[in-house]
Formats: sequence, C-alpha cells, structure tokens
Amino acid sequence: MKFSILKEKILEELQLLQGIVEKRNTMPILANILMEVDVNDIELTGTDLEVGLKARIEAPTEKPGSITIPGKKVFEIVKSLRDGEAVTFETGKEQTLRIESGQSEFKVHCLPREDYPQVPEPKLEKNIVLPLDKFQEMIDGVYYAITQEQRYYLNGAQMTLKNKQIELVSTDGHRLAYTAMVLDNLRPAKEISVIIAKKTLGELRKFSSEVVEFDLDESNLFFKVKNRTLISRIIESKFPNYEAVLPKDNPHHLVVSRPEITDAIRRVSLLSTERSRGIKFSITKNKLGLFSSNPELGEAKDELAVEYKGPDIEVGFNAQYLLDFLMTVTDETVRFELKDDNSAALLRPDSAEGMKYLYVLMPMKI
Repeated sequence: MKFSILKEKILEELQLLQGIVEKRNTMPILANILMEVDVNDIELTGTDLEVGLKARIEAPTEKPGSITIPGKKVFEIVKSLRDGEAVTFETGKEQTLRIESGQSEFKVHCLPREDYPQVPEPKLEKNIVLPLDKFQEMIDGVYYAITQEQRYYLNGAQMTLKNKQIELVSTDGHRLAYTAMVLDNLRPAKEISVIIAKKTLGELRKFSSEVVEFDLDESNLFFKVKNRTLISRIIESKFPNYEAVLPKDNPHHLVVSRPEITDAIRRVSLLSTERSRGIKFSITKNKLGLFSSNPELGEAKDELAVEYKGPDIEVGFNAQYLLDFLMTVTDETVRFELKDDNSAALLRPDSAEGMKYLYVLMPMKI
C-alpha cells in the first residue's frame, strides 16, 4: 500500500475520526482506523461498535492495500507536519506504516486488517434528504436533555419522520425537549421512528454541508454527508410517551426578555446550592422576582419586569436546566406557560416562526 496526499486533505478526516475511535483499551483494535487504499481513492473507517464513520478521499494512489493504523497517534503525526506539503503513506514489513513528509519520517506499528470488526455498508435507497443546517438546529434544541444512564432508551433522542415533518425529542426524566420542522420535500413511504444515540447526534453537529442523506436497515442508521457516512446502531427500546408529558392546560403565561432573564438567572444562581442549583421564581402582575440561598454562602435576589396577568405563583426550578434552554433559543423573548407551583412548566420561544421548540421542565421544592 502506498499513496501521497496533501496534509490538509487527510488531516480533516483523521480529526473527525477522533470522535469515533474508542479511547478506552477494552479492545485495542478499536483505537485503530482502518485504511483501505484502492486505485483512485482512500477510505478511512473508525468504529466503537456502536457508532462508525467511513470517510472516502479521492486521490491517485501508487499501490492498493489495507491496514489498521493507531488513530490518535497518526492524527498527531500528520498534524505536526508542515502545512501545504504532501504526505506519503507506505506499508512496510511486519505491519508497519511509514509516514514521510519533507525531511520528516515516522515508522508506526499497526494491526492487521483481518482483526478489524465489520462496519455495515449503507445502501441509501430510501431517497430521504434533509437540510443539514435545519437538522443541526433541531439537534441543538434537544442535545442537552439527553442523559447517559442505565435506562438505555434515554441515551439518545427519538427522531420521527412523517409526511412533510420531522420531529426530535429527548428527556432525562426531569425535563423534555421537543423540536419539529415542516419539510415540504419529506415524503417517506411510511412513518419512521427511531432512537438516535447521543454520540451520533454529537458527530452530526460537526459536519458541514447543505444536505444529509438518511437511510436505515434492521439494525443501523446511516447519515451520508458529502464523502462521509456516519453509521449508528439503532437503540432497540421504546421511547417514553412524550405526548402525555406535554402540558396542555397551563393557562398562565409569562413573557420575558431572553437576554435579561438569562443574565438574572446566572447572577442569582451564583449563591444557589451546588447540588440542586435551585432558584425560586416569585411571579406577580408584570413582575418576576428571583431568589436563591445557600446556608454556607448567603442569598441572592433579583427582579425583572415581565408580561404577566395571572395569579401570584411561587415556583422553584433548576437554574442550569433553565439556562440550557435559554442558551439554545435565539428569539429575543421567551414564554413560560404555568399552571401552579407543583405542575410542569412549558417553555417556548415567543415567536411562532421557523422551528417548533417546546421545553417541559419539572418544578422543584426550594
């Protein structure tokens, strides 16, 4: 196996693969990247057995072949080389890879191709194409509410593809984030509903392109962006019935400037208890009081002018959970829909344009 390629052209792919290859040494081969060289292209593959990435680079090659290279170390080597110069990769005896650029030369120990796990090949037959920037906006709206725990179905977000609509929803048991968007060109043969792993969504946030092609088989999801295909095992479980969680009768609406309430929550939460991060809302006519206290530090208060005409309500929330929502929204004003101090609050951008975004937050006793 032998080929030469511009440093920047292969460095970008090696960098993306860093998010995929396994860092822990449970299986040494999973820390490696499979490099397969054909007559006119190079394919790099990384996997942790749950999520995989295939990146194809078109380039003239001198000699076909394949080997698995230590992902992190080869990335560091290529990154250290001079910008704008060609890098030559050539396999040697006893599973070694020689990397040369200018006067720099490295010999790296590798592992054989035969030991590398099989990564599914996508078919991409369903002709489902999504605008990547809009899909990434939806991912940003649900990503922070995905947990990592034993309830495996909560370790991802549920994606539902319907006629002319896509939905993403996530929950960690304390809050729920829901996003939806109308896409006129989306017409799947039948409704598709799958749970996408958090790591897969995180990798999709890194890509840059106009569109992403989507397909699936019995066990895997496939997302193709330009020359890269992300492969993700489907989380085989039933997602909670989120529609039953969405409050439908919260009659009291509070409208507030997003930048103002964001800054006020940051200030007041400085003296909240570190474990609960709890702050109290005292809501009266056109006024919102914020309060936090910590026996070891003291207490903090703030007050904002808001639009509100309902009954007086005192309710506590986790400050970080509030900030997660407020930092994702781009609207200048946000709406809190409330029932009482014991019921879930429904938060949403005040504007009805663009992506539909709902955030359900359970109150806490303070």
